[in-house]
Amino acid sequence: MARINFDLQELQAFVAVAERSSFRAAAEDLHLSQPALSRRIEKLETILGARLLDRTTRHVALTNVGRVFLEHARAALAELESAMLGVVDLAAQLSGLVSVACVPSAAYYFLPSVLKEFAARYPRIRVRVIDEGANFVLNAVTSGRADFGINFIGTQETEVEFRSIFKEDFVLAVRNDHALATRKSVTWEDLAGERFMTVHKDSGNRLLIDAALAKGGKRAQGAFEVSHVLTLLGMVEAGLGVAAVPQLALPLTTHPTLIGIPLMKPRVSRTLGLISRHGHTLSPAASVLYGMLRDAGKAARS
Repeated sequence: MARINFDLQELQAFVAVAERSSFRAAAEDLHLSQPALSRRIEKLETILGARLLDRTTRHVALTNVGRVFLEHARAALAELESAMLGVVDLAAQLSGLVSVACVPSAAYYFLPSVLKEFAARYPRIRVRVIDEGANFVLNAVTSGRADFGINFIGTQETEVEFRSIFKEDFVLAVRNDHALATRKSVTWEDLAGERFMTVHKDSGNRLLIDAALAKGGKRAQGAFEVSHVLTLLGMVEAGLGVAAVPQLALPLTTHPTLIGIPLMKPRVSRTLGLISRHGHTLSPAASVLYGMLRDAGKAARS
């Protein structure tokens, strides 16, 4: 068998360019000139006998071979880093980039509270948050663009491991000066005379609500339709109407304007979970953040 002779610097250079999708940004991260970085990538491609990156003056993208090799390269670097950190302080030395895909309703309040603690404990780890809809989050994880995700779909996907962390109900978001604000709970029938606002019918949250209301034979007619839950909250705060939103979309502490009222008959809920690819080993940095989010979900349930 021919000996593959490349060093750690070429591997690190490739991973940096792949994660940043930019030679310029990767060169800055590694404190190299762009020509020096290009030489390392070219040497690695020559040794492997395959092109790993397609690049133009404005764009850098992984080839099919590059996407496969990236996963192995990350795993190799993670194993080496983990071994080296065995005798030193992990919190002080752990570094790298973690990409997390997250549905916006969880990204607004739940995720930042964990990231604040994470950044304080692991200041050398960079985090990239991909805050998009449920289907986009699922695709980002299965395609490898995200290390893992926070989502409420994925339980039926054979290539995805779904770990439940939090079950939440949908609540009615209203202004604190609204006529319903003093109620301990409301039913969907109570919304008949309200200006009800909702997300688009292609939204995963809308599908959950429509399915639940179809079973109960009750439907709330939407006066406004938007793409994102956070837009709904802004419209509620502006006094344009009321909206059904996941509990985590509302502030974790008292808000000066918004409150959430339990919605009953029917009660609509969703299960939020951490999703990752089956058989994929997370890097040490990603594994730490995954564990903190898992623990935060447990705390939110209690």
